[in-house]
Amino acid sequence: MSKRPWAFVIGGLLVALLLAGVVSNYASSHPDGLDSSLREGCTVDAEGEITGGSCPAQQERDHELGDSPLADYGVRGLDNDFLSTGLSGVLGVLLTFAVGGGIFWLLRRRGPQPGDGPQPGDAVQPGDGPQTGDPGSASQRPRADGDATPVTNGR
Repeated sequence: MSKRPWAFVIGGLLVALLLAGVVSNYASSHPDGLDSSLREGCTVDAEGEITGGSCPAQQERDHELGDSPLADYGVRGLDNDFLSTGLSGVLGVLLTFAVGGGIFWLLRRRGPQPGDGPQPGDAVQPGDGPQTGDPGSASQRPRADGDATPVTNGR
């Protein structure tokens, strides 16, 4: 493989790490469209807590993995929010890259193995010998004068 695709992959990884590690800290803290639509019909206080009304968000409960090390876009145990959010993003990108790279590595195309023989669509290389029906190939045919030297059809 040439160096060019690797440069593209490394460049993309660096951009993803920059976005996850730094830019993610500047994302909006307001609820997204799904959260907003689930809260329609409820009254919410200044801290975002539901105080009354009737809406689907009242049935929400904590996630089963809510106490995992990277829950809530942060690293458990780090008090610095900027560092915690950035580090969780970087760890997520690296984990995703490792899993994706492992899957691509397992599914990669491999060249023909010894003993496989020619595959359909393989190009003929010089020195592979004469091919049937190839008018430019040399063949052992007797000439009109009886000499059995290779004939190249005028080439």
